Amino acid sequence: MISFSPKKFFQTRIFKRGDRSRKLSGSGGARLKKKRELEQILGIKIKNEDYFVEALTHRSALSLPSSDKKRSNERLEYLGDAVLNLLVAEILFDEYPELDEGQMTRFRSLLVNQRALAECAGKISLSYFITMSTSAQQAIEKGYETIISDAFEAVIAAIYLDGGIKAAKTFVRREVMLKQLQIDKELFKALDRNFKSALLELSQSRGLGAPRYNLIKEEGPDHDRTFTVEVIIGETRHGAGSGKTKKAAEQAAAEQAYESLKPEPPVPGEDQSESVV
Repeated sequence: MISFSPKKFFQTRIFKRGDRSRKLSGSGGARLKKKRELEQILGIKIKNEDYFVEALTHRSALSLPSSDKKRSNERLEYLGDAVLNLLVAEILFDEYPELDEGQMTRFRSLLVNQRALAECAGKISLSYFITMSTSAQQAIEKGYETIISDAFEAVIAAIYLDGGIKAAKTFVRREVMLKQLQIDKELFKALDRNFKSALLELSQSRGLGAPRYNLIKEEGPDHDRTFTVEVIIGETRHGAGSGKTKKAAEQAAAEQAYESLKPEPPVPGEDQSESVV
């Protein structure tokens, strides 16, 4: 089992995907190095380490033999969820006046959900710093997203408590809005119209069955991936599209397929009815 002491968090372990955690010595220099590593990935200066010790303590660590029964990050996760939703809503309201209430709500749902936050945490390697049991670490390695998404929200709360709302807003804009989903025309198009739903309705109305989406290509570094998806209806490929997320790529493919299948509008001036003699 992994030894755990919240007070000595910055002297203990950094978790790495697919690898055993590595120990840092208990010297002051090693402790300072650990703190600086965390400051670097978060882009902040830490004043009160206790907030971040708690934010990065999973509840599984409290049951370890060496635990001194300090709090897990669950309370901070609760606060961080509220702060995150407020800041995303404020940024959308202030910086994107062209969005109406429904679009802002849908956009926020794309940005603030378990999978999106787990991806945010992955991009800054946050799991390296979470103190947890071996079984919890194995769950992360198998793709269990709750642990790291909750820790990400707890860290947002820690940044808010330690550095104020301005520091938290800077972090959220950079790590959630700009890096993760890269607010751009791709996603605005998805908000304006859900082409996947439109394509499903059109294909079913013609008796063609439900469209299927296949990921055919992934390219680019981990922090800047591009996905390409094709859409198949029946046995025929009707479109393909690319995007920075799989959802955006599916929307682009659905739009192409929808445009190829939708009825042609009548030619202006052409009489569509039969002439009556």
